[in-house]
Amino acid sequence: MHDPCAYDYALIRVIPHVERGECINAGVLVCSTARAFLKARIELDEARLLALDPAADLATVAAALEAFVRICEGGSRAGPIGELPLRARFDWLVAPRSTVIQTSPVHSGRCSDLELAMEHLLERMVRRPPLRPPAG
Repeated sequence: MHDPCAYDYALIRVIPHVERGECINAGVLVCSTARAFLKARIELDEARLLALDPAADLATVAAALEAFVRICEGGSRAGPIGELPLRARFDWLVAPRSTVIQTSPVHSGRCSDLELAMEHLLERMVRRPPLRPPAG
């Protein structure tokens, strides 16, 4: 078990019509410079996206989301951005933009297990909550 460390995170959002501002959370991005950790996990709920935009190009959206994963992994496979230091890649990924894929504001946390923190964020912020049985 590691000692607790600070981390920053942002949600990765799909906004099919930027002018409308409607979005779904499709993943999470976590960075801890203390642990040299930068990772994105994507869980696109295609049915939710299609509910917002029945004409959404799922392949293009998936490719754009996959770019977050590649940039986090770093290296030449991610292009010039992949060659930047870890924190610079995170800062580039969370920079404000007016595209179909955007990130939330950056938030901070503290944990001992960054993978477990990512799983918690996905469960709480990205995955569809379970349906409640009808009252009665």
